[in-house]
Amino acid sequence: MAGDDLDSTPAAMGPRLRAAREQHGATLVGISRATGISPSTLSRIETGRRKPTLEVVLQLAKEYGVSLDEPAGTAPAVARRSTALHSFGDDKAVLPLTRYVDGLHAHKHVLPAVEHSPARPRQVSHEGYAWLCVLYGRLWLALGNQDLVLTAGDVAEFGTRTPHGVANAGSGGPVEYLIMFGPQGERPRLRTPPAVGRRSRQPDHAQAGREAHP
Repeated sequence: MAGDDLDSTPAAMGPRLRAAREQHGATLVGISRATGISPSTLSRIETGRRKPTLEVVLQLAKEYGVSLDEPAGTAPAVARRSTALHSFGDDKAVLPLTRYVDGLHAHKHVLPAVEHSPARPRQVSHEGYAWLCVLYGRLWLALGNQDLVLTAGDVAEFGTRTPHGVANAGSGGPVEYLIMFGPQGERPRLRTPPAVGRRSRQPDHAQAGREAHP
């Protein structure tokens, strides 16, 4: 690794540590209580304004249940047991699609095939907003008191204060889906050009996504 890369690695760990915390389903306050590191220090580390020491990185990696390679950015996304935003006890592969700096975060998730119909997914709730699109298979989304089965091309969006959880609905194969998550309530915006033959003073704006019904 080049000298410049070595110098930038500690600061670059911040966004990855933020991603690991969010995948762990934890808040800054919760991690502060568990580790003794103040929320303000954790925030500065995650935004790259403070370089973490090796001791802090090791402590956080242990708390999040990840290897040191993950915050260092030297390990590929692999299937592992996690408590990610939409992982509730199932082994799965998670591929980050953004650098986790600010705004929307994007991931691709793959749930493995299951032999039997699973129990209702365990639900969690937290700050933020989620937009989910199924690419392949049948995904069981337990959203509050609703149970939705989404198939390829179906989209759901919801505030993550609503209890939510997902599982493979038992399609006989894996499930692949995309998630865009706004930790501060950010969400995708649909922008379309004006209809042909109609004058418009400004572009149309609409809320992206639709809920699928089982």
